[in-house]
Amino acid sequence: MNAQFKKGILELCVLSLIRRRDYYGYELVEEISKQFEISEGTIYPILRRLTDEKYFETYLRESSSGPPRKYYRLTDEGRAAHAQLLREWNDFDRQVKSLLNGEAT
Repeated sequence: MNAQFKKGILELCVLSLIRRRDYYGYELVEEISKQFEISEGTIYPILRRLTDEKYFETYLRESSSGPPRKYYRLTDEGRAAHAQLLREWNDFDRQVKSLLNGEAT
């Protein structure tokens, strides 16, 4: 997949997953990688930025296989941002499909 396509949609993917349940960073990488290839180095800056923007709260949870893990939980601000990004994505997707199908004027 084109790297620019991925870059533009990863924020929405991260918000969508964490909207469903709390995740820790590497777990997000694994989940997104089921659909397309990404690296940890791609996800962690997004998590840091969205946490700074108050879209996530973080907390530590003990792990049976090592040190405690930092989990991300969506805030009300994060839910609002997710809804807005999803609307924008759906509009964009509809417009691109229209163009590709020769329906654009």
